Amino acid sequence: MIEIKNVVKKFDSNIALDGLNIHVKDSSIYGLVGINGAGKTTIIKEIMGIQRPDEGEIIISGQPVYENVDIKAKLGYVSDDIYFPHGYALRDMMRYYREIYKDFDEVRFCAMVNDFGLDAARKLSAFSKGMQKQAAIIMALSVKPDCLVLDEPIDGLDPVMRLKAWKYIIDDVAERGTSVLISSHNLREMEGYCDHIGIIADGKMVIEREIDDLKTDVHKVQLAFKEKRNIDYGQLNVLHAESRGSVDMLIIKNRREDVERIIEEMDPAIFDMLPLSLEEIFIYELGGENSEVAKLV
Repeated sequence: MIEIKNVVKKFDSNIALDGLNIHVKDSSIYGLVGINGAGKTTIIKEIMGIQRPDEGEIIISGQPVYENVDIKAKLGYVSDDIYFPHGYALRDMMRYYREIYKDFDEVRFCAMVNDFGLDAARKLSAFSKGMQKQAAIIMALSVKPDCLVLDEPIDGLDPVMRLKAWKYIIDDVAERGTSVLISSHNLREMEGYCDHIGIIADGKMVIEREIDDLKTDVHKVQLAFKEKRNIDYGQLNVLHAESRGSVDMLIIKNRREDVERIIEEMDPAIFDMLPLSLEEIFIYELGGENSEVAKLV
């Protein structure tokens, strides 16, 4: 479990994190999203113990992470900005990790290298960006982490390798109860794999919910009436409305049963409730098509 409690981080006069709270449960995949500059990279560095918060706590498996060697040994990390020591091959990284991480699984490492089709004897500097990302994922998962922190982990991977990477991550969550925190701009992929989502803006948590809960109270509705008239939608919490000819398209935040009851009382000729993507929910919950979150998609 990863717990971020009221974390504040300042760089001179710039407040990077402003009382941020995040809760990542065991056996879950938590997606962290936000525009550039929202504070994602800063909080990841705090979680990994690279930086220390000015205020607040970062607790992993019940213990503070900063300068805690035992907790750091249970963390797996894939950075968006991958670095390997100069001249190292993948098998050199394996030997290095084996010395640092007591739970490093060499059998798993070899199996994953074979599955991804990498040459462990080849220097990592000769790998493509996608191959380096695969190597980083292999190293992070081979330490058998209790908590896994991923920063744009599938960026640069082709579709086949993305599926392989996700399979290993999901298997760890299911079989070992791993807590996964993933930061990404790819909302479509997050929707498919994450069970919780947190949106941060200006260093603060804006929304933190289960994905299923997000989809239960925000709806896309198409309406048309037999006669053109001004319709009062005041009983509904309309986040966005537009007309397309004789059809009104609404984004509504209410319970489904309330939406159906209120609209049916209006006696529409056409009434359809359409599925919303995670991207649309984020955009309209946080201010519509011109909001900051719209820049994510």
